[in-house]
Amino acid sequence: MLSLIRKDPKRAEGALEDLAELFRTVMADNRQLVALRDEVSLCRQYLNLEQLRLGERLRVEWRLDPAPTMAWFRPCFCSPWSRTPSITASSRESNPALIEVRVERRSDGCGCSSPTPITRTTSTGKGTTLALANIRERLQLHFDVEASLNTRIADGRYEIGIAMPYRTGP
Repeated sequence: MLSLIRKDPKRAEGALEDLAELFRTVMADNRQLVALRDEVSLCRQYLNLEQLRLGERLRVEWRLDPAPTMAWFRPCFCSPWSRTPSITASSRESNPALIEVRVERRSDGCGCSSPTPITRTTSTGKGTTLALANIRERLQLHFDVEASLNTRIADGRYEIGIAMPYRTGP
């Protein structure tokens, strides 16, 4: 970060603001639901920081259906959800990793997914397993059996998917 402050102070300032917002969100009371648009904003901030760190090794594509932006979610689920793909990107030596973040309205609710290319160091270890278990537990606390978090490997990609009911108020 110090070298960035010297080279590009404006970008460094933006990164520090993103980091401060992430800290504020993590430290806040996260028992209440928040609007999906706020979670997407938080996820963007996190991935912006990762982009700053990883440079050309990370590419992010956002595929956001505008319909669910008013849906209410558990706070802080996006950052650990986007963490696994960024870990994969950091392990790539040559080709950049493409992270797709998809959010869509479905007939029975809304869903989020993030397929990531598998590498020999794709993180599915203890830390990732714990983070995903925490997200799954938080979803079930609010939505019971109406919500789910699943992972799968298909077509050379590791995908994390979240489905939950579409609710427009806390």
